[in-house]
Amino acid sequence: MQRKLLDDLQKGSFNYFIDQANPQNGLVADSLGENSPSSIAAIGFSLPVYFIGVEHGWLRRKEAVERTLTVLRFFSNYVNTPDANQVGHQGFYYHFLDMKTGERVWGCELSTIDTAILISGMLAAQAYYQQEDAGEHEIRRLADKLYREVNWQWALNEGATVTHGWKPESGFLPYSWQGYDEAMLLYVLGLGSPTYPLPSSSYQAWTSTFRWETFYDIPFLFAGPLFIHQFSHIWIDFRGIRDRYMSEHNSDYFENSRRATYINRQYAILNPQGFSGYGQDTWGISASEGPISVPGPIEIEGNRFYGYLARGVPGPDDGTLSPWTVITSLPFAPEIALPAIENYLKQYSHLHGKYGMMCSLNLTYPTKTDGLEGWYSDNYSGLNEGPVVLMIENFRNGFLWELMKRLPYISTGLKRAGFSL
Repeated sequence: MQRKLLDDLQKGSFNYFIDQANPQNGLVADSLGENSPSSIAAIGFSLPVYFIGVEHGWLRRKEAVERTLTVLRFFSNYVNTPDANQVGHQGFYYHFLDMKTGERVWGCELSTIDTAILISGMLAAQAYYQQEDAGEHEIRRLADKLYREVNWQWALNEGATVTHGWKPESGFLPYSWQGYDEAMLLYVLGLGSPTYPLPSSSYQAWTSTFRWETFYDIPFLFAGPLFIHQFSHIWIDFRGIRDRYMSEHNSDYFENSRRATYINRQYAILNPQGFSGYGQDTWGISASEGPISVPGPIEIEGNRFYGYLARGVPGPDDGTLSPWTVITSLPFAPEIALPAIENYLKQYSHLHGKYGMMCSLNLTYPTKTDGLEGWYSDNYSGLNEGPVVLMIENFRNGFLWELMKRLPYISTGLKRAGFSL
């Protein structure tokens, strides 16, 4: 039963990338929302999703090669384009791109973290496609070229840590990566760059902003949203390796994510704010869309509700749960994740649709959805769907982890960060 359950969830999420990619340029829709643009992170996730489809027999290798080449050729056409308002600049790319034209939309930022996810997908493809035919050779060449073009040093903006992004109208955003977050992946890639490497001091500056906390008698490196404890781990196997920070705390980042998973569940069990539906097998508090269509908050009956928000433990929290983050917790704590997945599918079967598990639900929000009390998302997001496919695969056999270990760029980045490999 467990195998069939995971097969169904993984195949459903895989199909999102088959159906929601533009075959002309390889761009993948951020969500099923009307006129949704493409998210470059969703594109990054799509590339290993395709070859995992090959491994499962869901996609012919030739088609996976063609889909991958379409993406790589699209971005290679825009490397160092003189028009910074188009697709990218300094080897980085805009967060959201028009699905048809591929150009920047919404005046969004050149995103350092989303570019890191995009580049990770390209490098994963480089590691997988090792056959000696013209298409796979081109994949390896273009992935390497695009990685080498990313100017990580420029993204420091002469500061100690990497900035969140840049806009052509106003320059660098006023924020840089500080505190434990999903930027671990970004730093490993930046440190491993053969062309514009980050200085090791930037990694030390980043870790110096970390907070070691204890929740529910569980000591861990703090980050509130559950996805933060997962996104870098999609690509890199942190089991048993430590940098200086984790050595000082006698832990490692994988163990830290396991603890964060248990903390997330314990918060739901204790349910300090009294939200409906929280419990031992109903958890998963993370960044997600919410029950209102605006950022919020909107106060109703003494509760504040939000739209998209980086929810976390111990807050912010408005009663919104993200079942997909339970699925992506499988590598860290399958003993609690599997019962929760089964519970979600049993108690809220209407959340399971064409592309697997929908984004989120809020049982406290005072409304009815198809006759059911509470709010239920009817949407899917590429940033949820990709991690579901990839983390189920890592849970089963560590497939993506093992591929990424073959890349000298990753091992170089980890070593320059001070990891004992």
